Amino acid sequence: MNLQVELLEENSVQYFKVVGEIDAFTAPVLRERLAAVENIQGLKAELDLSEVDYMDSTGLGVFVGFYKAVSANGGHVKITGLNKRLNRLFEITGLNEIIDIEQKESEDNNATL
Repeated sequence: MNLQVELLEENSVQYFKVVGEIDAFTAPVLRERLAAVENIQGLKAELDLSEVDYMDSTGLGVFVGFYKAVSANGGHVKITGLNKRLNRLFEITGLNEIIDIEQKESEDNNATL
């Protein structure tokens, strides 16, 4: 599968639009794009996953690493657009208690884990 990661900066916030599937094959693409900004002091990053229809534990690992790096530099990470299944994945792992996740769900409720 293919993964697209678009970056837009607006009002000092880095907005990432992630489209596709996040798995062992595509996670390195996402990791590389996030790594390019993760060490910016005081970074504010928002990741829109409304068009992610599949994510495995590799994807979770990418988000945890990004969160840790950004937090260590005094920044903030927010994840938006999770469908029910992806939201459940963050809940099961307890990451929803650590990472700022916007609870508004996308319309696609049928994404697979």
